[in-house]
Amino acid sequence: MLENKVVIITGGTRGIGLETAKLFVENKAKVIIWGSKEESVTKAIKEMKEEGYEVSGYYPNLNNYEEVNNIVEKIYNEYGKIDILLNNAGISANKKIEDTSEEDFKKIIGVNVNAVFNTTKAVVPYMKKQNSGVILNTSSMVSIYGQPSGVGYPASKFAVNGITKSLARELAPSNIRVNAVAPGITNTEMVASLPKEMIEPLIKTIPLGRIGSPRDVANAFLFLASDLSSYITGEILSVDGAARN
Repeated sequence: MLENKVVIITGGTRGIGLETAKLFVENKAKVIIWGSKEESVTKAIKEMKEEGYEVSGYYPNLNNYEEVNNIVEKIYNEYGKIDILLNNAGISANKKIEDTSEEDFKKIIGVNVNAVFNTTKAVVPYMKKQNSGVILNTSSMVSIYGQPSGVGYPASKFAVNGITKSLARELAPSNIRVNAVAPGITNTEMVASLPKEMIEPLIKTIPLGRIGSPRDVANAFLFLASDLSSYITGEILSVDGAARN
C-alpha cells in the first residue's frame, strides 16, 4: 500500500511509532525513524533489522527548528522526495495542576506541540514542490474528552487537533492531506507508566472490553497514509474501542 513512499516517523523507537514503522515497512515504504536519543534510535534500528525490518534513523532535537530542518533537507537530498510525515513523538502527564510546575507544562507543550510545528514546517516546502504529501499526527482520546489530571497533556492534544484541521484547509490546494489518529488506552510503555487507579476505571468504560494494541493504531495510520483515504483530510480518527467518556 505504500510502495516506494518515503516516510519520516518521529517517536519511532517504541510503542505506536515503532509498530507503525514496522507496518509501513511491511507495506514497502522507506522508513526513517526519529528518536530523542542516539542510543534509542540505534537500539531500535538494530532490533528491527534482526526482525527483518530495514529502516534508518536520526535523533534531532525536535524543539530546534534549524536542527530539524537540516535533517529533513538531508533526507530529501538522499531520497529525492518526502511523501509522509508522522508526528508521533509525545510525552504524557498525570500531575494535578497544583503540583504541575511551569517547566512541566512547557516541556509537554514543547514535545507535543512545538515539535509538530517544527517538523511540519520543515517538510511542507518539499511536499509543495512535489504537489503531494501526507501529514499524520498522533492525537489522543483526551483531546476530545479531557482527563482528570495532567492538564498539559490534553491541552497539547487539543492543539494537535487544531493544527491538523487548520493545515488540512491550508495545504489542500497543494494536494497535501493532513489527518490525525486519536488513540484510546493503548498498551504502550507510556500507558504502563500511568497509575492503575487512572487506567483501570477507564478500561471499564470501553465497550469492546479491552485496551488497544499498537498495531490497532498503526492500522489506522496505514489507512490514512495510503491512497485508500485520498479524499479524507482534516479528520481526527478515534481508535478507542468506542470509549466515550
